[in-house]
Amino acid sequence: MRPIRPTLAARRRGSARRRVSPALAAASLATVLALTATACGPEEDGAAAQASDSADPASGGGISSDGKIVIPDELKDKLKERGFDLDKWRDGEWKNWDRDKWLREAKDFVNPIIAGLWDQDRMRDAEQPPEKPADDEQNWDDAGVSDPTPAPVDAQAVKTPYSESAAESGKLFFDGPEGSMVCSATVVTDPANPGKSNMVWTAGHCVHAGKKGGWYRNLAFVPSYNNEGLSMAESEKAPQEQIAPHGVWWADWGQTSQQWISQGASTGGQGAPYDFAVIHVTPEKGGNGKSLEETVGSALPVEFNAPATPKIDSMTATGYPAAAPFDGQKLYQCQDKPGRLSVTAGDPSMYRVGCTMTGGSSGGGWVANGQDGKPALVSNTSIGPVTAGWLAGPRLGDVAKGVYDGVSKKFAGR
Repeated sequence: MRPIRPTLAARRRGSARRRVSPALAAASLATVLALTATACGPEEDGAAAQASDSADPASGGGISSDGKIVIPDELKDKLKERGFDLDKWRDGEWKNWDRDKWLREAKDFVNPIIAGLWDQDRMRDAEQPPEKPADDEQNWDDAGVSDPTPAPVDAQAVKTPYSESAAESGKLFFDGPEGSMVCSATVVTDPANPGKSNMVWTAGHCVHAGKKGGWYRNLAFVPSYNNEGLSMAESEKAPQEQIAPHGVWWADWGQTSQQWISQGASTGGQGAPYDFAVIHVTPEKGGNGKSLEETVGSALPVEFNAPATPKIDSMTATGYPAAAPFDGQKLYQCQDKPGRLSVTAGDPSMYRVGCTMTGGSSGGGWVANGQDGKPALVSNTSIGPVTAGWLAGPRLGDVAKGVYDGVSKKFAGR
């Protein structure tokens, strides 16, 4: 079994559009595992829309009266130093992926709203392509304890409407050098704004390309995507309100682990045990003054000290799988007793569950009972084998808590 590389796929209306599936390789015991970051399938973009200014409230920016993000002067100057012109950005300069201009450091996050960019057609087309094994293969020395490979658990369709059965879940859309991509994500509580969270949990590789890249662009979260679970054909005829019942929420800040930024990669990445991220969002159309948590009616607490793996009887992974046999339009779950997967020396072992979900489910939340016995988010989908029989996610500890607390504190009282 081998890690996979990007493939080409022909898409709707006769245009050939490129899609990529990021991959991570690892070894368990003496067996070489082919792992893939189960995120994302890209597609070239042809959409044009108008951008507003955007960005970092903590350094002088904020949210304008119409709910859009305002870029502080300091960050505007920084972008200009890197060769960005905000007026040109509105006209499509965001599609320029010149490596010298691709912002990658933790402090560099910027995500101007482009109103109307993520319409239902573009959201539907951002899906995972069929996977193709790569020619190269990387072996990893087992670094610690890995439990036996779990038996596959068939993914089960979540009951519709998702706004009632899985209100915290949704899809994350974004653009990279290869085109439009998709992940899954979860609304989580915000300690600094109890009951009024605008925080969303996902995978690090869904927001940042890792050691050879930078921050992805046009990050937008759609809670309860395709709320009624319409088929692909039905969704093509559905109004925007049916596909995005709570609207489109743009990231105005994002953080991931420094380990993912410095080590993560599309193939053979060593950052998988730290493959998590938190984004803070704001509504594209200004909303009605309600937070994301108030809008969807729920948010999950995050557990950074979950019981040891042998003490967890059941863990549930949720996501929007998009690679065959799925098409990315419906929400699924897998429930299994977790085991351990050791990926790299010196790094924490990951959780692993049997699950047939495929690419597109990356970033989706894993829920188990925390130390207090109540359901909490304890991980997110990160990697899985080409054969799609199981998924692995990072165990959340001090590094993950630092990312989470950092976003919460940045928007405290806002």
